[in-house]
Amino acid sequence: MKYLKTITSLLIVVILLSCNKKQSNPETLGENERPNILFIMSDDHTSQSWGIYGGVLKDYVQTPNISRLADEGTVLNNSFCTNSICVPSRASILTGSYSNKNGVYTLSDALEPDSVNIAKILKRSGYQTAVIGKWHLKKEPTGFDYYNVLHDQGRYWDPILRTKENFHKKSEEWDVHKGFSTDVVTDLSMKWLDTIDKSKPFMLMTHFKATHEPFDFPERHAKLYEGETIPEPESLLDFGAATTGRSFTGQSLDNLAYRWKQATKDPDSWWCQYPGLPFSTAEMDSIAARKHTYQKLVKDFMRSGAAIDDNIGRLLDYLEKSGLAENTIVIYTADQGYFLGEHGFFDKRLIYEESLRMPFVIRYPKEIPAGKRIDDIILNIDFASLFADYANVELPSSFQGKSFRENLKGNSPKDWRKTAYYRYWQHFPVRPSHFGIRNDRYKLALFYGQPLDMTGVSKKTTEPAWEFYDLEKDPKENNNAYDNPEYADIISEMKIELQRQRKLFGDTDEKYPEIQNLLSLN
Repeated sequence: MKYLKTITSLLIVVILLSCNKKQSNPETLGENERPNILFIMSDDHTSQSWGIYGGVLKDYVQTPNISRLADEGTVLNNSFCTNSICVPSRASILTGSYSNKNGVYTLSDALEPDSVNIAKILKRSGYQTAVIGKWHLKKEPTGFDYYNVLHDQGRYWDPILRTKENFHKKSEEWDVHKGFSTDVVTDLSMKWLDTIDKSKPFMLMTHFKATHEPFDFPERHAKLYEGETIPEPESLLDFGAATTGRSFTGQSLDNLAYRWKQATKDPDSWWCQYPGLPFSTAEMDSIAARKHTYQKLVKDFMRSGAAIDDNIGRLLDYLEKSGLAENTIVIYTADQGYFLGEHGFFDKRLIYEESLRMPFVIRYPKEIPAGKRIDDIILNIDFASLFADYANVELPSSFQGKSFRENLKGNSPKDWRKTAYYRYWQHFPVRPSHFGIRNDRYKLALFYGQPLDMTGVSKKTTEPAWEFYDLEKDPKENNNAYDNPEYADIISEMKIELQRQRKLFGDTDEKYPEIQNLLSLN
């Protein structure tokens, strides 16, 4: 009798396990039970220009639809990229892995079509998949039922887009779409949504070129900020490393002024067409010229951002009218941050906060609380794992990120990461190659300044240098405190953690003993 009871108990366990296994299989869930995913991403649309993150621009930016998403969803306060440059960041988002794993280190690299990516995984599980807009990963997109992507970096006006039908044809056979790029990409996104099977889930990646240089905007926003003076960041008049202790020159706003002046002289001499020319700083001293340059940059940038917000609103309205809103996860983010005059800089690439932070808001009425903010450290390698979690599919072993679905529900795992690891590979002396870590208070970085075997980099090395910042006392990173004895023990601990993070993600520079030697704790 005891034997029969044991057998019966075992059978019950097996049946229960079998049922659980079936429940985790997307084929048994019913396709309409799995959420749709609308992943909207812009280029360089930095957190300072969203309004919802505060800052000197918060009362000037026109972003009502971003604010709407924030009110109806959850905002990530500490979402960071792992390599702050367009091509590598996009590769990490798709592959869920760092540059040293996916092979996309610099702007010159390409994502190989046979790479494992989240689109392939979702497509195999029954999702309808599409990417529309900026791709920038060189080779043909794979894993998507449909793609319609900007050629290379893309242009703002009358953009050229490439599809399955013409991707490998001559350039004269690519499609030209009349209008402003951000509007065109949104039109194409809604057109694709009109064609899909509404009984099956979809993942749509809508990727805008904006707000990338040359920061262009449609005519409807041309008069925005006319006659206004926009507040300046406190470090706008930083003219060099001497006052901050930083170890490199950086991409100065003065260089942007030079680009505008060159383009004024010869509009065809530059790689892009800037709006609002002519531009001149003649008869101005260095301070006046810097301030004048900042005003043009920030106004153009916010105008470009206003057009993004318009189109986020159009997409949200489409979901509402089509009955898709309730079961659609909507995400808006940017591929990295951007300097808008902080430290006297423009552009990105650095481990500094303005460049490192990825603004991120997510709405999913069925599950995610409205009007909440999360301080957990989230990385761009986590996005793919989150999508797989919502789609109820297993993660491939190549994914290095983690799903933050529970974090979004307010149930952050006790073992969630406390440290973000970052590495920038595209070495140039003004912005040297570097890696580092950031936790909730401190940041440590080694600017090792070597090209290694990377493509599209300078061969001129720079003197290795450490930087350390106390983000509580110095949130704007205006004082490199590496040599401050007050932090000696903390820096030693962070160097140990830096090595642990590098080992964790397989970024140990085994081929480059010169880099390993720089990490000596002695």
